[in-house]
Amino acid sequence: MRFRLAVLTLLLTSAIFGMVACNPLGSSKNQSDSNRVIAINGAGSTFIYPALSKWSSVYENVKPKIKVNYQSIGSGGGIRQIIAKTVDFGATDGPMTDKQLLEAKDNVFHIPAVMGAVVPAYHLPNVKKPIKFTGPILAKIFLGEIKNWNDPQIKAINPGVSLPNQPIVTVHRSDGSGTTYIWVDYLSKVSKTWANRVGISTSVNWPTGVGAKGNEGVAGQISQIPGSLGYLELTYVLQNNISYGLVKNKSGNYIKATPETVTIAGAEAANNLPKDLRVSITDPNGSKSYPISGFSWFLVRENQSSKLKGKATVEFIWWAMHE
Repeated sequence: MRFRLAVLTLLLTSAIFGMVACNPLGSSKNQSDSNRVIAINGAGSTFIYPALSKWSSVYENVKPKIKVNYQSIGSGGGIRQIIAKTVDFGATDGPMTDKQLLEAKDNVFHIPAVMGAVVPAYHLPNVKKPIKFTGPILAKIFLGEIKNWNDPQIKAINPGVSLPNQPIVTVHRSDGSGTTYIWVDYLSKVSKTWANRVGISTSVNWPTGVGAKGNEGVAGQISQIPGSLGYLELTYVLQNNISYGLVKNKSGNYIKATPETVTIAGAEAANNLPKDLRVSITDPNGSKSYPISGFSWFLVRENQSSKLKGKATVEFIWWAMHE
């Protein structure tokens, strides 16, 4: 799912490496670099965590002297720690705002690391067929305007599906979340009411529902609450065997989230990427595009804490993107 972005990552990573090598803020003098175990510390997105945890584990076999520690604390936490300079890299599914970039007091690169889907995940054991959703219907549900599973608007687009007469319990993130950013970015594009009342951010004031921390927490709540509906990164529904629905895209087709349909959504954006790579790919064109797709970015400061850690950080990101 990395397609042409590998080329952009190649260029960016080369640039970072050159800046780190030329402008180290620390020194490795009087240390035996060949024997030293270097710890790289990262924090942020839970969206990217399944991939990043695997990369970190495998990388220890590739580079035994490099230890990659990553805290899955949510994109908001990753951004805060990058600004505070308490980590070597961050990860986020919602790009830093202009205000946050100013607060960082350093140039922060956004490097697209993975793409993924945010899906409407639900707990209805007796419903065997995947439920179809439209963007406006999802917005109304999370606004509290549609309250029951057998609401006429849901029934109308799900002929032949036996929807229960059961209240919908919405589940959302309680922490600063890039998964939330992707979800509400999409809802704001398809619902003017959502855009005006709630808006777009990694953390919003939810009109209704139950909050949980991390994709892990939302998955846990959905699994426990009959009639619940939440939003999760695709990996988490697959790992936890949670049902998830199809979503109507801009072309009018109901699309299942898969690596292929997310890649198609990303390809639409790849032709018009801004220079800083902060871009939204929700609600894209394309008859087969999954509409609630998003990037997860590595966040890397131009000026690292030391030449050793900067070089190790760049080499890890390079390896993750290319090897």
